[in-house]
Amino acid sequence: MATIREKKYKILILEDEKMLMHLIASKLEKEGFEVKKAFDGDDGWEKIKSERPDLILLDIIMPKMNGYEVLEKMKTEGLNIPVIIISNSGQPVEIEKTKEMGAVDYLIKTEFEPAEVLKKVEEYLDKKNQMEVVIADESIKPRQAEGVRKLGLNVLLVEDDPFLREICSKKLTKEGYAVYEAADGAEALNAVKKIKPHIVLLDVILPTMDGFQILKGIRADQDKKISQIPIVMLSNLGQEDDIKRAMELGANDYLVKAHFTTEEIADRVNSILRK
Repeated sequence: MATIREKKYKILILEDEKMLMHLIASKLEKEGFEVKKAFDGDDGWEKIKSERPDLILLDIIMPKMNGYEVLEKMKTEGLNIPVIIISNSGQPVEIEKTKEMGAVDYLIKTEFEPAEVLKKVEEYLDKKNQMEVVIADESIKPRQAEGVRKLGLNVLLVEDDPFLREICSKKLTKEGYAVYEAADGAEALNAVKKIKPHIVLLDVILPTMDGFQILKGIRADQDKKISQIPIVMLSNLGQEDDIKRAMELGANDYLVKAHFTTEEIADRVNSILRK
């Protein structure tokens, strides 16, 4: 298994304070990372699209385009890149807002040293590296029930609640499906690309990337075996706007968890795959 030291990871820093930028960049470069820099939001956004970095360090207050706008553009485009916020504020409302928009962590400028930034970068890239290796490993086994006639069909269940994931997986395996599981948005997209399941059951509220972003990313994939995978949204959000948005983005169905049993969910999967 390759470590993050053996892989040339690319870090993009969006920061308008040049001294801080150079301090962080210097520390990361000494540790073997490839570092790209942007001093305003517009330039940063162009580099995100062109460079496709493995991780982004993002200031909130920047010229031309602020950090919130960058996060919003990433969300709209379905770009699944870990973002660590580096900001002067540290207000709880700002921290919560950035995490809701997809940021994985938050550092306050007055309270960290470059070594702490390095530690955070290594932590998230190491997690990403391990996840990619596990999903790419051909020996990975889905959950399957013993003594049940196998249908030869793979289901990807994306759900961050361990209890719900467990009971839903058990029901589907009893129906004869091979069930792969993912607990967050980044893991889900990686699994879709590696496994190419026959159907995806997709929660809406997830860590790192929400279900709408995942849905949009799958439908935009150039590989038709991926872009045409049936997708059923499973959510606690039952508002009309949420349902409408999911269907407009290409969902095949939308089930509100509180209104359906695992048996009914399995019936819906059976119905869609028969078609």
